[in-house]
Amino acid sequence: MATQAVSDNKAWQVEMRPAAARDFPAVYALFQHILREGLTYSYSPEEMTEARSRSYWMETEGTHCVVAEVNGQFAGCFALRINRSGRGNHVANASFIVHPDHRGKGVGRALGQRAIELAKSLGYKAIQYNFVVSANDVAVKLWKSLGYTVIGTMPGGFQHPTLGLVDVYMMHRYL
Repeated sequence: MATQAVSDNKAWQVEMRPAAARDFPAVYALFQHILREGLTYSYSPEEMTEARSRSYWMETEGTHCVVAEVNGQFAGCFALRINRSGRGNHVANASFIVHPDHRGKGVGRALGQRAIELAKSLGYKAIQYNFVVSANDVAVKLWKSLGYTVIGTMPGGFQHPTLGLVDVYMMHRYL
């Protein structure tokens, strides 16, 4: 599936497809890079071992990992999964990562839109993000533009490497 992305008045295709085993090295390398940045995920690089990362992104039952490529290069991905089991199984959750070389170019938006489409096709009624760092202005703005609202705030729930303790949002949208 291709999505048009635009940046600096240039348009290109963001190609999206289900992740394959061959994609995991790129996913893992990017995830580790993002964890070392320390700006968006609460996990440490040490706790998210290769095996645990593989499970998180690709191997846990019910997880749907979608890869985005721009000009044949890995640009990012998302993993969509159930947010809660049982009586909460109608709400999805997703995690996103975008390669630094492709940030600000529409890749995150394309991934977010595709996650909404996929969740709808799987029969989910809503998507909820449980841990959106409030200082991640780009993500907060993106999710709001895609119809998500902040439904809860965890005061000081994230240890930002330069800002100290910052709030964490729970964001939600109906499908």
